[in-house]
Amino acid sequence: MSETPLLSLKKICKSFGPNLILDRVDFELRSGEVRALIGENGAGKSTLIKILSGAYHPDSGQMFISGFPYRPTGPLDGRRQGIAVIYQELNLAPHLTVEENIYLGQEESRFGFMEKKKKRLKVRELLEFLHHPEIQPGSLVKNLPVGARQVVEIIRALISQAKILVMDEPTSSLSQEDTKRLFEVIHKVKAEGVGVIYVSHFLEEVKEIADSFTVLRDGQVVGSGEMAGVSLEELIEMMIGKKLSELYPHFPHRPGEVVMSCQQVQGKKMTGAISLELREGEILGVAGLIGSGRTEFLRTIFGLDRLKEGLVIISGSLVSRLQPGTAINRGLGFLSEDRQTEGLAARMSLADNLTLGYLKPYVKNGLLNNQRQKQAASDWINRLKIKAQSPEQKIWTLSGGNQQKVALARLLHQQAKVFLLDEPTRGIDVQSKTQIYELIGRLAADNRAVIFVSSYFPELLGIGDRIAVFHRGQLVEIKPAADWTEASLMRAAITGKENNSEKNKKVIGANL
Repeated sequence: MSETPLLSLKKICKSFGPNLILDRVDFELRSGEVRALIGENGAGKSTLIKILSGAYHPDSGQMFISGFPYRPTGPLDGRRQGIAVIYQELNLAPHLTVEENIYLGQEESRFGFMEKKKKRLKVRELLEFLHHPEIQPGSLVKNLPVGARQVVEIIRALISQAKILVMDEPTSSLSQEDTKRLFEVIHKVKAEGVGVIYVSHFLEEVKEIADSFTVLRDGQVVGSGEMAGVSLEELIEMMIGKKLSELYPHFPHRPGEVVMSCQQVQGKKMTGAISLELREGEILGVAGLIGSGRTEFLRTIFGLDRLKEGLVIISGSLVSRLQPGTAINRGLGFLSEDRQTEGLAARMSLADNLTLGYLKPYVKNGLLNNQRQKQAASDWINRLKIKAQSPEQKIWTLSGGNQQKVALARLLHQQAKVFLLDEPTRGIDVQSKTQIYELIGRLAADNRAVIFVSSYFPELLGIGDRIAVFHRGQLVEIKPAADWTEASLMRAAITGKENNSEKNKKVIGANL
């Protein structure tokens, strides 16, 4: 690494109104280095990234690239000076091809004509370089899986000759196999001298990929150094400002009677039929790669996707027609993996989002009692420790962790007995995750049943009673969480076999 930092930020300050968001932040990045930027939601990470990209201007402080002053006038100027940001919500045009997305805004031409052959050759070379030759330059982005879309964003950055690559929660929508491939790509980019700023709440991944770290808390740098010299527990304590007694809190509970039985259930978007039983007071983890059928299964039993065949029995009664309204009335609550598009009404208030699934207590003679609705929302805000100014605050202004708490509070408010949770901790900070784990544990202790879909295997092992693994639309295996390891879960998710034999494919419920 060179002596002069590739990037240097000195005493950066930023306020919005009376709120000080960044307070004298220092940050350095060297060529060929991966530096993790860590902190809870609201710590100031996003603001710092936007200042770096040129989207925001600092109130005070200085920035340098390779020793030269850096004062971007906007995001386009930032990109021209070598800064590329890949946000958690990928910034691609789904109706355009891979090649068109890569060159969007940086088209090359000769005498006014696009040099298509030269462009395609360069794209193919970069796809080969990143070990993704299976991605076709002419494919529409909307048809690509999330992992492949991320590669397109990275190539877009390389085409622009970025010196600094900022990755904001790059693995939040990736399976562990796709994460492994992404890390290979990062190592390739790093070897070319590109500096990488890696923002993530998955601290085990941060420990694996990053050379160094900077921790933000309440807008200030509270720790930085070499990653090899710090433990996971120390990183967490720096983030939250106190000792974290238990990442996966446990609450005594015992699975009881069968509350939901699915018999050869297959929805219109499912490639295979699934049979399983879920019991009162049980946390059933569901593992698998993206596209393995986990989400499609939950959407089918909640009535969002049409049921083609099979039976769903809830509390001993056959549900003849699966629809969301029927599911809610039968005690089912569904949390979508896509909270921005499906899970929440971002432009509506916290109170509206909390109560939309069950407005009956606040309606009389066709009129909504706003005061009672807000009071109920205030009660849930306090019970779930949601950080919000008031029940009238718009959802989009909350941090990701607090948005997810609102989504969960809605299910509690509608008095759900069976919780179908699809990636409930995706993209939220460590402390918010622990609070959600605690909530799930309390639900089980209260004899509620939970299906918990996650691509992050440690949390399934940490809080699940049993874990089921999906592979290409099929149920591979289900058994107590204590009988699984991360390695065996990964093997089953990738190969469709729990081990090297062909003994799998058990009926769920046989292990109880």
